[in-house]
Amino acid sequence: MTRQEGSAAVLDRLIGAVNAHDLDALVSCFADDYLNETPAHPLRGFRGRTQVRANWAQIFAGAPDLHAKVPRSVVDGDRLWTEWDISGTRPDGTALAMRGVVIFGVEPPLITSARFYLEPVEETSGDVDAHTQRVMHTEVP
Repeated sequence: MTRQEGSAAVLDRLIGAVNAHDLDALVSCFADDYLNETPAHPLRGFRGRTQVRANWAQIFAGAPDLHAKVPRSVVDGDRLWTEWDISGTRPDGTALAMRGVVIFGVEPPLITSARFYLEPVEETSGDVDAHTQRVMHTEVP
């Protein structure tokens, strides 16, 4: 099996486990010393399968109908670039929608690392001009 085929198989296992809400199968996709980096939110980074299990147990409990799609992915050496679209319903009935990119480090059959750029979808803060003004602190009163 080529690295590309091995990485694609890891992704298939991961998506299948997420959509089946199979916590054990999901955790088994990750190396014991898995490293998660979240560059836009550095304090959210962590290491290890134990935190993967804790995170996903909470996610599955918080969105019992959660469903994930990966509309695009590409293998580049030992990196697996993935675009995610996750949806579901929270216990209070509000919609959950998350989209973004996760760049996995893969040593088939395991995911060894991730650079995580997945965020909640937000549709209330205005257009690109409003966002740019807010980020640059140039908002007009």
